[in-house]
Amino acid sequence: MPDPTGPDSSKASGAPPEDPRLPLTGLRVVELGHYIAAPFATRLLADLGAEVIKVEPPEGDPHRDWGAKLNGQAVWFSVHGRNKLSVTLDLKSEEGRRRVRALCARADALVENFRPGYLERIGLGPEVLREENPRLVIARVSGYGQDGPYRDKPAFGAIGEAIGGLRHLTANPGQTELPPPRCGVSISDDLAGMYAALSLVSACWGRDRGPEGKGTTIDLDLVTSVFSLMEGMLPEYGLLGRVRQPMGAALPSAAPTNTYPCADGKWLAVAGNSDLIYRRLMTRIGRQDLADDPRMAGNSGRCAHAAELDAAIAAWTRTLPAKDAQEALEAVQVPCSRLYDMRDCVEDPHFRAREMMLPVQDPLLGAEVPHPAAPFRFEGIAPRDMIRWPGPAIGQHNDHVFRTLLGEEEKTL
Repeated sequence: MPDPTGPDSSKASGAPPEDPRLPLTGLRVVELGHYIAAPFATRLLADLGAEVIKVEPPEGDPHRDWGAKLNGQAVWFSVHGRNKLSVTLDLKSEEGRRRVRALCARADALVENFRPGYLERIGLGPEVLREENPRLVIARVSGYGQDGPYRDKPAFGAIGEAIGGLRHLTANPGQTELPPPRCGVSISDDLAGMYAALSLVSACWGRDRGPEGKGTTIDLDLVTSVFSLMEGMLPEYGLLGRVRQPMGAALPSAAPTNTYPCADGKWLAVAGNSDLIYRRLMTRIGRQDLADDPRMAGNSGRCAHAAELDAAIAAWTRTLPAKDAQEALEAVQVPCSRLYDMRDCVEDPHFRAREMMLPVQDPLLGAEVPHPAAPFRFEGIAPRDMIRWPGPAIGQHNDHVFRTLLGEEEKTL
């Protein structure tokens, strides 16, 4: 198989050979995706061995212009586009649409994240695509879903966080001058992408086991994806009329669990959620009185007195640098960690031992790029075996896909 650290891993216009050990080898997926949600779904599928054909406009996915750049190329796309084949097609032209139909006729699945109704308007809706391939599974990712009164509204990840209920929770209690912070990444896009990958594989499994062998359409959206994370908040409101209010770094359903200031200006996350861990935590910080307090014997009592517990823990952490406080709590098996930035992650021995970061030679960037490993581990498959090549150049695989897969003659190309 190709070595992701090799010097020519993304130069060739042909597709590198498949790795039969990867679980989705043999699954062909067409991506009509841009920005984050659909491309993140297909990145996961490609890491698992699927052949992903990324269809880009002639100028490339707009995401290629996002983030820091090296040699005029966005470094993020090295990761975001990895293990994919890139072809360029103009969906506004009949020739471009013809080729999309031809690709989908030879594919197991399609992932798209256009606004609802767009593919139908240009003649690429599910009914049209299934005329030639009834087995085609189609995962459609949008802001609000394929129906409902908001279906035609535009949306990006921040809007999914806002209307899905997440951004309300991230505000600090009583803070009205600063906006509720986002978590730092496009969590609603990433979450919708994960759900798209999971549901697509599930639909392919169901199709192949069903008597008719027909594909299905999957409707996913950013808002529902975020809303699915709201834990017990819906039944709490429906049955008790309780609306959970912003809690900042705390969690109202478990205590003590928060982030505490340390003597060196850094922060320490501590999770003393269980009864036994709570007692060890209180004993270690010199608060045996709280360890033995009958009010704190169970989680519900601790939640009722979370502010008192947080104050006690913070009084202790303020006396120590974050590293020393972490070591002291870990010595008595209390879950905790300093807040890592990317430098901390890269230098951490656990990240290295687990091969959570892998070097990939990227000819477009002219550099060896550290990639995050795929988040899953399969017995007998090394993490580096799941990164076969970095994000390709725009249209790098046009010749291979159109000639080899679609059987087009050179004069047609």
